Amino acid sequence: MDSATEANAGTLDVISDAICPWCWIGKRNLDAALGLLAEEGLTFKVRFRPFQLNPEMPAEGVDRREYRSAKFGSLEKSQELDRRVADAGRIAGLAFRHDLMTRTPNTLEAHRLIRLAGADGMQREVAEAIFQAYFQEGRDIGDAAILAALGAAAGMSAESLDAFSAGDAGRHEVLAEDEGYRRAGISGVPSFVLDRHLLFSGAMPPENIADGLRRAVAILRERAKEAAQG
Repeated sequence: MDSATEANAGTLDVISDAICPWCWIGKRNLDAALGLLAEEGLTFKVRFRPFQLNPEMPAEGVDRREYRSAKFGSLEKSQELDRRVADAGRIAGLAFRHDLMTRTPNTLEAHRLIRLAGADGMQREVAEAIFQAYFQEGRDIGDAAILAALGAAAGMSAESLDAFSAGDAGRHEVLAEDEGYRRAGISGVPSFVLDRHLLFSGAMPPENIADGLRRAVAILRERAKEAAQG
């Protein structure tokens, strides 16, 4: 994808959290939508941006069953919501293994890894690896060693992985961006922002995402044309 094409189509920021099942579904649907648009000559620079659904979560995470039972009022209600997610996931070609998920992790470290993967152009691959590790394998994505292994398997450079393992690289930026989105009024993820314009939130079907992006590009290009003409 050449830089001129990227500049014409725009920069698409995907605001998401690694423990949000709808963010994984939304990412998979976005991948399909981007494939449709690429056939039309529309390509985008895609960046993953951090949002913590549970910013007060202890660094070591908590027992998932106990946490969600308290959050939603009962274990049965929590399991009902999991079934809804699993049904939606199947439509997107994803298999959720809630039976393997025993911890609800803090996601700050996951967001750090995804941010640092940007230097290697690997954010989409690393985000996908983290989603799969949590939702299909039940791995603790709050564990820095597990995250580093996921980053390495996804193809991150040794330099980026060393920066992650050092413990602080990207931490301030992740926290600042997370807070900035809250101040901007974003409360749900995934949210999709094209050239600083919030387009929509939620895990919409690929065709809807493609249509939304197609329309947004047309509007922004028309505005740019009008501005250039004075």
